[in-house]
Amino acid sequence: MPPLRIVIGADTYPPDVNGAARFAERLATGLAGRGHDVHVVAPSPDGPAGRDRRDGLTVHRIRSYRYPLHENFRICLPWQAGPATATVLDDLDPDVVHVQAHFVVGRGLAVAASGAGRPLVATNHFMPENLFAHARVPGSLRQAAARWAWRDLARVFGRAAVVSAPTPRAVQLLAESAGIAGALPVSCGIDADRYAGGVEADVPTVLFVGRLDQEKRVDELLRAFALLPAGLPARLEIVGDGARRGAWTALAEELGPAERVRFAGFVSEEELLAAYRRCAVFCMPGVAELQSLATLEAMSASKPVVAADAMALPHLVRPGRNGWLYQPGDVEALSARLATLLADAPLRRRMGAVSRQIAGSHALGKTLDRFEDLYRRVLGHTTDRIAAA
Repeated sequence: MPPLRIVIGADTYPPDVNGAARFAERLATGLAGRGHDVHVVAPSPDGPAGRDRRDGLTVHRIRSYRYPLHENFRICLPWQAGPATATVLDDLDPDVVHVQAHFVVGRGLAVAASGAGRPLVATNHFMPENLFAHARVPGSLRQAAARWAWRDLARVFGRAAVVSAPTPRAVQLLAESAGIAGALPVSCGIDADRYAGGVEADVPTVLFVGRLDQEKRVDELLRAFALLPAGLPARLEIVGDGARRGAWTALAEELGPAERVRFAGFVSEEELLAAYRRCAVFCMPGVAELQSLATLEAMSASKPVVAADAMALPHLVRPGRNGWLYQPGDVEALSARLATLLADAPLRRRMGAVSRQIAGSHALGKTLDRFEDLYRRVLGHTTDRIAAA
């Protein structure tokens, strides 16, 4: 494939810490590593607009403002971001535009691209539940707000020639909630080799990685951990930050003993790798996961997984083979599954090996291949791989 000039629109991008930001970065750096001229358009992490060159690609930052209801969340103003993204697009004259969201930056690029007849691909990482905590939407209004949000997404993504989502369940959700038919499942992908190696900590540790917001249900994990048999050595490590950190820290102290639970907050990439490698079991109690990169990362580190039987997590967990699923809210069942794994090192090793095999089917190289194929499609090129997909 000849090198392309690709613009990736991301409403969240590192230094932001979340799955969508990490995927956008991996996609951008992976495509740049294949020789493409890659440009990312994303909100500024500190306010002023700017541009910087990193990892073989160019990041164009759109002026942003601190969101008053969340200290780690920044927003762009539509009346500023729309013209700014259109200007970037005109200056770059890309072969293809690939937006990662329908919010302000993604919307601006989608409108500008479709208006100018530029090939447009859209990938969805959005569920309304993931934003309700940030937007402080009252419970009584959430159902109506979710319907409006899906309709809004359909208006923006309806401009794209191709729409994708990370899993078949995420594609199904787009069809059911946004009326978008024909979307394609394309895994976020993982560089499994990066997570290999390491030795378990002396005391078996349960690990959670993610935002500390309500839909992640870390409170259920804390309660399940507190129910473990008294004589079973175990620790719980929680990596990430968010609106519920204070409340969940207080809950851990209430349930006790608090010294067995560590809230690590945001950590560096190397610290995160170390956390995956030293844990014994990974737990994902979230109920709004369109794929869960954190779970894939833990599986790449050869860890068994106990996860909620919700959204796309069943695509990753094979019950009895690389871990177990449990019904959200069933704290006793979650505790029992954790106890079984914490008490049985050989079982952890067997299930961890299967986890790594499953993660191998999500190789980042396959994801990059697939998106290169989709870019060919929207550019009017055809390949055998597209026809067979």
